[in-house]
Amino acid sequence: MLVRDFTTVILFGMTHRVGPKGQVVIPKEMRDRLGIAPGMDVVFTETPDGVLVRPATGLASLRGALAGAGLTAELLAGKAEDAEREHGRA
Repeated sequence: MLVRDFTTVILFGMTHRVGPKGQVVIPKEMRDRLGIAPGMDVVFTETPDGVLVRPATGLASLRGALAGAGLTAELLAGKAEDAEREHGRA
């Protein structure tokens, strides 16, 4: 129990300086435990106690989900129809 409390104090007691661009390094031990790797997206959530940083799970899996659905072509066709109607009224 004492070791666990000591670990908690160390992990939550780490201090890091904010860089000139507002960047902060997530300690390696935390990145490893949370599965955060270089190039991954993270979500920042403001809480009453500060800022929560967590992996953006689920968001990356949606990328490209609608690829090939023809939505761009449908949008362009709709715009062309709108333009034709407007041109016919002028």
